[in-house]
Amino acid sequence: MNAFRTALRPQAQRRLFSASSARATDVAKLILVGRLGGEPQVKMTRNDKEYVSYVVATTNYAPIIGDDGARADPTTTWHRVLSFNPNSNEYLKSLTKGSQVYVEANFETREPLPDAEPGTPGSQRQIFLRHETLRVLSRPRPAETTE
Repeated sequence: MNAFRTALRPQAQRRLFSASSARATDVAKLILVGRLGGEPQVKMTRNDKEYVSYVVATTNYAPIIGDDGARADPTTTWHRVLSFNPNSNEYLKSLTKGSQVYVEANFETREPLPDAEPGTPGSQRQIFLRHETLRVLSRPRPAETTE
């Protein structure tokens, strides 16, 4: 009788997790809120396809340590994001250093190559952030000119 009820239950009410292999609906996404660390750069792939690379800086504030309320210095993490979408690339090229942005990116890791030379990029685990969306939260204030 239980098998019969399970078969009748709508798909949405069934188990939402699985121990099976990855599927097309699986997601590994990273959300960043930070500032652009520089102007986005236009680069070319080995197949002469244009892409844009940009860096987002995020600041991590340490928790309060001790009774005196002292806190360790904040740390900055730099995230390189790659965009292969021609429509997004045109917009990304117009952004300026210091803009506060909200970024959604697909998160992908690549394991080291077994025969790679030590110290080369291929000998290290690599993290790739592939651009999905970007929203500008605020633009940097223009520098004041003094006369």
